[in-house]
Amino acid sequence: MKKYRVVIIDDEQIIVEGLRKVVKWADFNCEVAGTANNARTGTALIREIEPDILITDICMPGQDGLTMLAGLRSEFPDLQVTVLTGYRDFAYAQEAIRLGVTRFLLKPSRMAEINEALTAMTAKLGNKEPAHEDQNTGSFICNQAVAYIEEHYAEKLTLQDVADRCYVSQWHLSKLLNKYTGQSFLDTLNRTRIEAAKELLRDPKLKVGDIGLMVGYADTAHFSRIFKKLTGVSANEYRNRL
Repeated sequence: MKKYRVVIIDDEQIIVEGLRKVVKWADFNCEVAGTANNARTGTALIREIEPDILITDICMPGQDGLTMLAGLRSEFPDLQVTVLTGYRDFAYAQEAIRLGVTRFLLKPSRMAEINEALTAMTAKLGNKEPAHEDQNTGSFICNQAVAYIEEHYAEKLTLQDVADRCYVSQWHLSKLLNKYTGQSFLDTLNRTRIEAAKELLRDPKLKVGDIGLMVGYADTAHFSRIFKKLTGVSANEYRNRL
C-alpha cells in the first residue's frame, strides 16, 4: 500500500524535528518526505516531490503565509493541509480555512490534536475523487498577483517575479490570470502601465519619453506602440485631447 508523503514547513527547527521524531507516522500510513524552514524552499520542495500532506506554519518572518497557502492549494488541489501556528487571530484562521486547510492548530498543540488532524487528512485522501481547482484559492492568488503588478509596474517585472511572489509556477499563474481576468500577464502589465501613463500625461511639464520610462518601458518606441495599441491614439494625441 502506497504511503502518504508528508512535508513539514516551519521556521522553528525544533518544531520540525519534534514532529518528525515524535509523531508515529507509520500508524497513519505516512512518511516524512521532506522538511523546510521557510515558504520559498518549502514551495520548491512541494513542487519537487508533490506530497499528499503538508503541515506548515503560515506566520514565518518575511513570508506571506496566506498567499503561500492559497498558491499551494490552487496549484495542488489534492494536497491536504494542516496549519500549525502561534498566530492567534480569528480572522486569519477563518481565511486559512476558507482557502481549504483541513485543520488550524495553535501552538503548542497537543499530540491528540495532531493525530486527529492526520486521521482527518488521510481519510480525505483515501475517500475522495481527485479535487478540482478551488475557486477561493484561484481568485485569491489572481487578486494578489494583480495587486503586486499594480504596485510594481514601474519596475522590470517578469511573470516569474510575480509567480514567485504568489508561490505558484509561471504556468499556473498564467492560467489563473487568463481564467479570472481574461488577460495574459503581459496584457495585465501593459494595461496597468498605460493607465498610469495616461494620468502622468496630464502634467504638461513631463516629456512623453520620460513618462514611458517612469511607467516601466526602457524603450520609448515600444512605449509609443503599446500606448497607441491600447488607446487608439498616440501619447501626444492623447495629451492634446486633454
